[in-house]
Amino acid sequence: MYYFASDVHLGAGDELTSRRTEQRFVAWLDMVAKDAEEIFLVGDIFDFWFEYNYVIPKGFVRALGKLAELADKGVKITFITGNHDMWAKDYLERECGIKTFFTPQTVELAGKRLFVAHGDNMNISGKPLLQLMNWGFRSPLLRKLFSWLVHPDIALGFGKWWSGKSRKSHSKDNIDSSALKFLIDYAADYKSQNPTTDYIIFGHMHYPYDYNEERLRVLFLSNWEGEVTYAAMDDKGEISLKKY
Repeated sequence: MYYFASDVHLGAGDELTSRRTEQRFVAWLDMVAKDAEEIFLVGDIFDFWFEYNYVIPKGFVRALGKLAELADKGVKITFITGNHDMWAKDYLERECGIKTFFTPQTVELAGKRLFVAHGDNMNISGKPLLQLMNWGFRSPLLRKLFSWLVHPDIALGFGKWWSGKSRKSHSKDNIDSSALKFLIDYAADYKSQNPTTDYIIFGHMHYPYDYNEERLRVLFLSNWEGEVTYAAMDDKGEISLKKY
């Protein structure tokens, strides 16, 4: 089996909420690890992650330990960063055995071709402010200057505040399936250029949805507030959304 989850936002909320989310995520990892060939973490696993050369955010030890344990047992774990954890470097791969990618990935699993992406920074040509923000956040030079000039306590405090503001804008109560159109349009364009693609998987929007029309299959994963929706694909290549 192949499993896909996104938008756990470890560290979000108060201490009690954060701990409950982490415990829930660890329990899910234990559940899927029983038959998982690969687990895909499709971005925003952390509510804010900024990695200095010798400093990482504190917390998440249960989740990091569980991921490392599964990797040590031979479960393949692939992490595709999102807009809340794009500032990762090599710590998760080096210390926890999690293969980390900073761009969307095309993979072949069980005879199917999948395009897997968090979903941020896509189809935003008509949003100049968002384009500017994405450029700034992804600029290697600005990232380096930020790490040199800003003390980790200040950086992580600011990051937690900013991430909370961004996360609340994607509350399930604030959106419906119509808000997914820009990513469905992106997927349709991608499919037209890559017709052998069978499935496209996104996180980011916190709204679970299975779009299946006109030979285009796009699956959206939920966040981890309330009912969790993840995707599972069996060895025959059949994929579906599951509740947890």
